[in-house]
Amino acid sequence: MKLPALTGELEDWTTLNSSIGFTELLIGNGASLAVWRKFAYFSLFDEAQTTKNRPLSPTELSVFRALDTSNFEQVLSALKNSIRVNAALTINSSSPRHRYFAIKEALIHAVRSVHIPWSQMQANSLTRINSALSQYQTVYSGNYDLLNYWAVMQTPEAFEDLFRGPDSTFDLGNNNPQGSATRMLYLHGGMHLVKNFDGSTRILNSSESTLLASFAINHLGDIPLFVNEGSSTDKLKAIRSSDYLSFCYSQLAQPKEALCIFGHNLAAQDQHLVQALQQARLKTLAISIYPHNPMFIQQQKQHYTTLFAEQDVELRFFDALSHPLGDPALRIAAPPAQ
Repeated sequence: MKLPALTGELEDWTTLNSSIGFTELLIGNGASLAVWRKFAYFSLFDEAQTTKNRPLSPTELSVFRALDTSNFEQVLSALKNSIRVNAALTINSSSPRHRYFAIKEALIHAVRSVHIPWSQMQANSLTRINSALSQYQTVYSGNYDLLNYWAVMQTPEAFEDLFRGPDSTFDLGNNNPQGSATRMLYLHGGMHLVKNFDGSTRILNSSESTLLASFAINHLGDIPLFVNEGSSTDKLKAIRSSDYLSFCYSQLAQPKEALCIFGHNLAAQDQHLVQALQQARLKTLAISIYPHNPMFIQQQKQHYTTLFAEQDVELRFFDALSHPLGDPALRIAAPPAQ
């Protein structure tokens, strides 16, 4: 590795990008925080236990403990399988069915409690995000909120989501690039993605707020597909159980010259993403850092330098505020609490 200077200085994104030309982008929760501060929550599972509308009950929490997970997708999938097996054996399945819908409802309310409402979303912000994303050949999103999806739907013809199968499903045999559209790959799934009854993945085609309520509580077939909790090992296990998520992960690990990371701190729970980036054998990796103060910048530089110490890659650190996705003009203020 060409060791970067661990100073409190950061490069300007426009200058850096002009000199190298980054065609691939990995974005994390920092990109969402740049728009809506309520995305700063630590755990959706914790939110679901405290939300005032429909918190998880002790009985429902016992299901998470029994499966040793905090990931909703795994729990909902397990309950759905239980319902199907009980039906086949003519066993009363009312209890797992009730738990399934109750947990799904708690998830919906937890998401709504932290997500920016469509009514607060500003068209100008979506246009800016759309423009920023469309500059890349491939965008890897580590987020499951709807900001990027809403932005993409402003000009869907400029983006390629790979859901080309019947009923907008992902077809593993039909994923070759077509044209010059920007590929959008959701590494951890998203609120606009669901797991079908047969295990395949489908995209929910809507550009409006209906997606915040589209996990139809009384519909058993669709399970929201997003890897929202757990250790890196648990997340990778969930990724491997989905053909779509596995494909996205494999694309991140493909050899590439350069990649930009925006708003992703690559913490311990994201070690699987670090491993994929290491496999990619990057020559240049540009990483955004929020310019809190020189000491914070130095600490962040040290963190990333340690992660890629064994790699023959040049690390470049730039000011997050100088990137279009970090533009302070994107910030939308939450309304005062009632």
